Amino acid sequence: MSRLAKSLRNREAEVFAPTLTGLGERVHLASPDTGLTTHIEDVHAVLHYEDLRDVVLVGHSYGGAVITGVADRARDRISRLIYLDAFVLKDGQSVADVCPPGMVEALTGLARQTGGDWRVPLPFTMEQLGVSNPDDVAWIERGMAMQPLKTMVEAVTLSPEPWPFPVSYVLCTGRSMGLFEQFGLYAQESGWDYHEMPWTHAAPALVPDECAELLMRIAGSEGSRAAV
Repeated sequence: MSRLAKSLRNREAEVFAPTLTGLGERVHLASPDTGLTTHIEDVHAVLHYEDLRDVVLVGHSYGGAVITGVADRARDRISRLIYLDAFVLKDGQSVADVCPPGMVEALTGLARQTGGDWRVPLPFTMEQLGVSNPDDVAWIERGMAMQPLKTMVEAVTLSPEPWPFPVSYVLCTGRSMGLFEQFGLYAQESGWDYHEMPWTHAAPALVPDECAELLMRIAGSEGSRAAV
């Protein structure tokens, strides 16, 4: 995500891109107890301790599950929520609940084989992610870490109250992974601000300037209130 953060900062946006516990440079903090709640608390703590308000909160991929929980806890600090080819959870759901049949079993099997029963490697190839340039492959793989399985199977708890801010969804249509189309449809049915872009799922790394331009445009637009 650092390429996208850099591109946004080049456009004079104030950007915070916290690394979630157990990932990236915080990989040494991973444990079997690291779950979705841990990651929600990571981001919520940044909002609190930096005293951030009027925040445009963006989540990509698994990050959509995280920002869903953060937005529910920090309603008074959020001005807009943007899902960038990301998971959208409802109350009581986990990422595993919204994955295609058999995927959770595959992840559990990978954890058993290579992750000591509690961590999973990325279950997709670079080709499936739409990444072919060797420099991009090397850049992405350098930052990859196995993810605690609990982040995938822990459910989120949400308030039934409608969100008091607009919500946007960006669906990347360049190469289907069979994961995010359902959320694009849900976004449209819910009356969210909706965009389709001909990018792959790795858009923040492959086309950061284009992503930044779109996010800046969405952040400056008006939108209808929505409930999740």
